[in-house]
Amino acid sequence: MRTLAIAAFTACLAILPATAQDESRITEVVSPGGITAWLVEESAIPIVTMNIEFDGGARFDEPGKEGAINLTAALIEEGAGDMDNLQFAAALEELSSSIGFGAGRDGFTVSVSSLAENIAPTLDILRVALTEPTFEADAVERVRQQVLSGLRSSANDPQSVAGKRWFAEVFGDASYATPVSGTTETVEALTRDDLVAAFDKMVGRSQMKIGVVGDINAETLATLMDDTFGSLPEGTAVEIEPVEIREQGGLVVVEMDVPQSAVVLGHKGIMRNDEDFIPAYVMNYVLGGGGLTSRLTDEVREKNGLAYSVYSYLHPLDRAGLYMGGVATANERVAKSLELIRQEWARMAEGGLTEAELESAKKYLTGAYALRFDSNAKVARFLVGAQAANLPIDYIDTRNGLVEAVTVEDVQRVAQRLLKPDDLFVVVVGKPEGLKDADSLLEGIDG
Repeated sequence: MRTLAIAAFTACLAILPATAQDESRITEVVSPGGITAWLVEESAIPIVTMNIEFDGGARFDEPGKEGAINLTAALIEEGAGDMDNLQFAAALEELSSSIGFGAGRDGFTVSVSSLAENIAPTLDILRVALTEPTFEADAVERVRQQVLSGLRSSANDPQSVAGKRWFAEVFGDASYATPVSGTTETVEALTRDDLVAAFDKMVGRSQMKIGVVGDINAETLATLMDDTFGSLPEGTAVEIEPVEIREQGGLVVVEMDVPQSAVVLGHKGIMRNDEDFIPAYVMNYVLGGGGLTSRLTDEVREKNGLAYSVYSYLHPLDRAGLYMGGVATANERVAKSLELIRQEWARMAEGGLTEAELESAKKYLTGAYALRFDSNAKVARFLVGAQAANLPIDYIDTRNGLVEAVTVEDVQRVAQRLLKPDDLFVVVVGKPEGLKDADSLLEGIDG
């Protein structure tokens, strides 16, 4: 799923320490058939990890058939070629390999892990899965019920309800408005023909981005890519057309009989390719992205004891940029928590941050850069995320320099541009008390 790959990627674009010092370890491999991958060759451990992303994801769901891509992705390992679900799992177990499939708002993802000596037969299983899925009736119904169970469970989870309602209100008719997993009504109505049609949309060579890490050389990888993906249809390159985002603030309360309310809030943000993204990333670390060191945590948790966790984050999707945040707190503390969050939003917008805050943020963000990606799987996701964000292959060498170059003036400019406290759209799920009395929150907010 692209949203997950980019979220991990933009949270801290990083790679293993040795790689961050050696650009040559990232190689662009182009197969004879024209399939491209980014490779980090690492022979210390005889394992190969591959991450593949196909552009599109849930945006391919047709109106009234939301959840088709998600259900289709979940069904691929339930039967392919002459293998049913048990035979598929047994074939991988015999090789000590794993293959996983997932769907998100902007992409369909595949993750592969294998012993180096077994990578060829493992990828042959993947080839069958991507070219000969069976979608047998019993498998469709079994997985459909699993998805429906998850949807029913999420309907009783305040955080999940808040997130779904926020996206529905902010995006209106756009595909982002509906959960990737769809709704109980749409999932119940999906037919096998709907799943076959969804599969045909989500898998194609022109939609692929591939990242590979491990004990494999470029020549071997190039051959395996053609063997594995060469028979896939060309597919259609996905155009990235921006979608409209609600820009008017508002407040929606969804009553649920729980002792603690879940809050999701946010407004329009910026895309990953925006020239202000790095200054905004540094700014957000100070506002709400720095955990216990952030301003939001200091005001809401440390000084007032209102909530255990409060946060903000940049959330760039393929077709929309968001700036979001959230808090979970006792019903009687919601109004005051939101008042303080809006207060800190406005304080940053008006005054930016101090030189000391900037230096502390840059020290952490550059120092932690190489520490977050401590596994082959994380590195492989980075390689795909970098390609998805159209970043250069040497980004790992230049990223810290970009962070170091951010100035107080840069952050002040970006804060004024990005942070709009009056545009905050807030969804609260629970039984919040006193919101009508929170004038500082409701000023400029309707709904």
